[in-house]
Amino acid sequence: MKKKVICIIPARGGSKGLKLKNLRKVNGKPLIYYPIKAAIKSGVCDKIFVSTDSIKIANVAKKLGADVPFLRKKIFSGDRVTTEDTLKDALIEYEKFYETKFDICVFLTATNIFRKISWIKESVKILKNNNKYDSAFSVHQIYKHFWHYKNNKLEKVSKWMKNYTSRQIGSKLFREDTGLASATKAKFWRKGKRIGKKVYLIINHDSLTGIDIHNIHDLKLAEMALKYLKSNKLDKDMIT
Repeated sequence: MKKKVICIIPARGGSKGLKLKNLRKVNGKPLIYYPIKAAIKSGVCDKIFVSTDSIKIANVAKKLGADVPFLRKKIFSGDRVTTEDTLKDALIEYEKFYETKFDICVFLTATNIFRKISWIKESVKILKNNNKYDSAFSVHQIYKHFWHYKNNKLEKVSKWMKNYTSRQIGSKLFREDTGLASATKAKFWRKGKRIGKKVYLIINHDSLTGIDIHNIHDLKLAEMALKYLKSNKLDKDMIT
C-alpha cells in the first residue's frame, strides 16, 4: 500500500524577537516561502499543511501552495508550547478535518532555510523503504567540547572531552536539525514525540545550516549567506 505523507510547517504569528517573523523577507521572499517551496519541489509530500494562528500567514501560505483549512487554537500558540505539542495537535486536527490518516510526517520550519531538497526526499525514502527506522532527519556533524552543570558543578558533557585531540581523528557529535528536514512515522507524533527511538541520520557538514532565524541579526546573516550561495551558484539543491 502507498504510504501517505504529510508535511507540517509550524508558523505562529506571535514572536518576541521579530514581529510576524515568518513573514519577514530574505532575498525578497517571506521565510514561510522556503519550507513550502522545498516541500513542493521534493515531490514526496501528499499534503503540505501550515499550522498557524495568523490569518496573514495563512493567506500567504495558501498563495504559495500550502493548505491551511483552519487556524491553530490559541492554546497551542503561546511561547511555552512545545514543538511536540504543536505537531501532535496539527496532525490530529488535520486528520479529523479530512477524515483520513497519514503514515509519515515531515517536519520543516520557516526559521531554518538552508536545507537541501534531497534531505527531504531521503528522509521520506528511508521510512518508506525500511521498516526498522522510526525517524530520519538532518544532523550537522561537529567536533567541539561542551560543558554543562551536573549537581551544580561544571563538567564536560562526555568523558572523551577530558582530552583534546585533532578534529580529524576526534569523536564526533551530531547536532539535530530536524527543522531542516525530518520524517517520522505518524504514530509517534500522535503520542507527542517528534522522533522515534530508531533513527537514521542524514549527515551534513554545511555550516550555514546553523543559521536559525530568530532576530534581526540572524535575518541579515541569512540574507548575506543566501546572496553568497547564489553568486557562486551553490544553491542548486536549495530553495533560494
